[in-house]
Amino acid sequence: MRANSASAIRLTHFARNERGFFTVFSLYALIVVILLAGFALDLANHYSTRTQLQVAADTAAHAALVTRQRENAEDAKDAALTLHAYNMSPDRYGAVLTEDDIEFGTWSFSQRMFNPDPDSRTAVRATTRQVSSRANELRTFLLRFAGVGSFDVAATAVFTRYQPACLREGFVAEGRVDMQSNNTFLNGFCIHSNDHVRINQNNFFEEGTIVSMPDLDKLDVPNSGFERNEGLEAALREGRIDIRILNEFNNIYSGLLDREPEYLPDYIDPLDPVVQRNLTSNNNSLTAADFTPNRVHHLTCTSNNGSISVPNNTVISNVVIVTNCPISLGQNVQLQDVVVASTSTHNRSIEGASGVNIGKPDNCAPGGGAQILTMGGMRFPSSLGIFGGQLLAQGNIEFAARADGIQGASMVAGGEIDGTSNSNMSLCGTGMEGNFEANYFRMVL
Repeated sequence: MRANSASAIRLTHFARNERGFFTVFSLYALIVVILLAGFALDLANHYSTRTQLQVAADTAAHAALVTRQRENAEDAKDAALTLHAYNMSPDRYGAVLTEDDIEFGTWSFSQRMFNPDPDSRTAVRATTRQVSSRANELRTFLLRFAGVGSFDVAATAVFTRYQPACLREGFVAEGRVDMQSNNTFLNGFCIHSNDHVRINQNNFFEEGTIVSMPDLDKLDVPNSGFERNEGLEAALREGRIDIRILNEFNNIYSGLLDREPEYLPDYIDPLDPVVQRNLTSNNNSLTAADFTPNRVHHLTCTSNNGSISVPNNTVISNVVIVTNCPISLGQNVQLQDVVVASTSTHNRSIEGASGVNIGKPDNCAPGGGAQILTMGGMRFPSSLGIFGGQLLAQGNIEFAARADGIQGASMVAGGEIDGTSNSNMSLCGTGMEGNFEANYFRMVL
């Protein structure tokens, strides 16, 4: 009985003995810790690699799209691949980016969709990859012991070309923009200055209009400015615009004379030679009959005091005029499907009498617009009409529009814009397809 009792005691003691329990538990815990550590380490490496691939895709896409503006698609891809090789050497990382991984196309902002088009210059998609099919997949450190030997990692970037809304339609100046009284600014219209904006009183700003400058504290309004300018406070935005088009004037002049497709409007036949004409008089009066339709005209004033005048009621259409002369437009002159580019630096190198129309009053229909640019300034003292028109000046722009005279207008000045009273200024959205534009790029995906 004693032996049986002793055995029972020993079995009970053994069953209750917990010595060595933590040794077994620690083994299981250690395995779990190793797996978690391995997962964390490999996951961190995965994120780091994907970030590196994303930077490489961003850089390559941007380089390809910038180069594509001036070069063919093959050269643009080569430029992107060359830059990429500095970031992720193929000798170390393998074929992360190939020519087939760079696609040109178009970007739909409304659908947020990239549509491949090998002939496009407006958008590009670049995809970088470390994948098993290229034998450069991302190897794991500890997860391989759990049967996960590698990850496939990829990143995609889409860049597109765009135009800031204020530069497409509105008034934009490096210096002050000064708008007077009793104007109506309708939805979408933009006023921007890289210095400050001055607004008088009794103006109306419809919802959706923009008035912007780098420092809103510099807004110049009367003491009752917000009360006497309905909608102005809601329209205010703070920011600066890099007005790149002001640096493109020389390229535009030479591009027009060389009949480069990037600059030439579609109503000009690029195969026809430029019409060259030297103007020897101080004041050269030119009518519509002096211009051959569908041609580029290069008019050179040989005298330092030489100028061009266009008589009253003249309608000029379907021509490009490049000149070093100041130009004076008579009363009711109409410019439709016309580009006028003057290298004159006179502060009134483009001047118009009453009733000048820049563009065709066609309710924003495609075509019919006009573009005027000058290395100097512009002045239109009364009743200016702008209908799908663009005015670009290195100097100041002074104008007074008639009440219904602004429908689709882009004014950009390297100096100041001094504006009008008693006018309605509305956005077209269409009919501005002839605008000269500098390139802006953004990543959209």
